[in-house]
Amino acid sequence: MTQTQQHAHLSVRTLVTGPLQENALLVRDAAGQGFVVDPGDEGERLLREIEAFGLRPQAIVLTHAHFDHLGAVEQLRTTLGIPVLLHPADLEIYRSASQSAARWGMNVIQPADPDAFLTPGEVLQAGDVHLTVRELPGHAPGHVILKGTDFVLAGDTLFRGSIGRTDLPGGDHVQLIQGITRELLSLPDDTVVYPGHGGATTVGRERLHNPFL
Repeated sequence: MTQTQQHAHLSVRTLVTGPLQENALLVRDAAGQGFVVDPGDEGERLLREIEAFGLRPQAIVLTHAHFDHLGAVEQLRTTLGIPVLLHPADLEIYRSASQSAARWGMNVIQPADPDAFLTPGEVLQAGDVHLTVRELPGHAPGHVILKGTDFVLAGDTLFRGSIGRTDLPGGDHVQLIQGITRELLSLPDDTVVYPGHGGATTVGRERLHNPFL
């Protein structure tokens, strides 16, 4: 499944990949510059979609390091020659991705270490794409969200009608709720939320209808 939404001069394409149905996100400006966020699985398919989308990505950005969101990392990094960016607090989880996947009966190629670490407050820029890095731990200790002009790439923090699970290593329910309140519910109601699983939603919809909030 693939969907594309427009945001002024930017486009966001969502690809549902892998057995856990994670969302891989491609963000590009009118000239094709942008980023791959949380590539998930199905590397060959992702490479075809990147080409079809006209994306010339500057980096692979991970909102967090759970194995279901990074199965295609090494293939994309090697093929495209671009760096992998991650919050340092998620490095331990990242380095054990293949072992974690094996415990779920799945096979994930363990990627080499990230090329650089994300800093909260920094702005990732590629052409007209500007994504502000904001910390939102609770689902994973180094979880970040990426804020665009009128949208946010939320990883596994806020979903349509749900929130990220906090029973995995490094999870913290109080941290997650506080982070969602601080970093997401403070945004305008029409801000589009692209989650790590499931369909896109808006801050306003979740503020009114999400039973976990």
